[in-house]
Amino acid sequence: MKLINRAFSYFTAGELVLWGTSVTLIAVSFIIFDKENILTLAASLLGVTSLIFCAKGNPAGQVLMVAFSIMYGIISYDFRYYGEMATYLGMTAPMAVLALISWLRNPYGGDRSQVKVNRLRLPEIVFMAVLTAAVTGVFYFILSEFGTANLLPSTLSVTTSFAAVYLTFRRSPYFALLYAMNDAVLIVLWVLAARENTSYMSVVICFVMFLANDIYGFISWRRMEKRQSRGE
Repeated sequence: MKLINRAFSYFTAGELVLWGTSVTLIAVSFIIFDKENILTLAASLLGVTSLIFCAKGNPAGQVLMVAFSIMYGIISYDFRYYGEMATYLGMTAPMAVLALISWLRNPYGGDRSQVKVNRLRLPEIVFMAVLTAAVTGVFYFILSEFGTANLLPSTLSVTTSFAAVYLTFRRSPYFALLYAMNDAVLIVLWVLAARENTSYMSVVICFVMFLANDIYGFISWRRMEKRQSRGE
């Protein structure tokens, strides 16, 4: 009961509605389209929960993101989305660990439940862009060699994912915007997968809700950035 009361006091009414709606739609879509792959349901619920914590700048979100990345990597392997598997197991999960360390080391005002927002300067933005392009080029050829399904959108997913995890590590509000772009790519990828196996429609719904949560996350971080700049 105390945990529930703390949740209601920590999250705003809008955040609770967003999370509740996300969980409900994910569960309903699983019942309609899947009914069997419990790992998909667990990963989706864990992922959307991690996003609501990340929207608050809470390091707990990164802990949940590590677990989600492992589960999602397994799901991607089953459909031969090797780019997704490699991205989440080889990049997103390790970067979430580094982001967790970074967020814990940079609390705002000594409050470990809220990270201090960082603003990137132009030289670092250029560096990130060059590094992202290099990673994209390398992964394109690797994924091509492995016969990855839907190669181009899979490669684009690597691009947006890498930029998102980099910005997450650097505590920039724009990490959520890049994740929203990644969600859009993943919606396309899993719609293509669902054309072959309708059970993957539950994954499509999952990323639709991720998109909504990441858009909110960006808005929340921008508000948090303004509050912190005012010293609140």
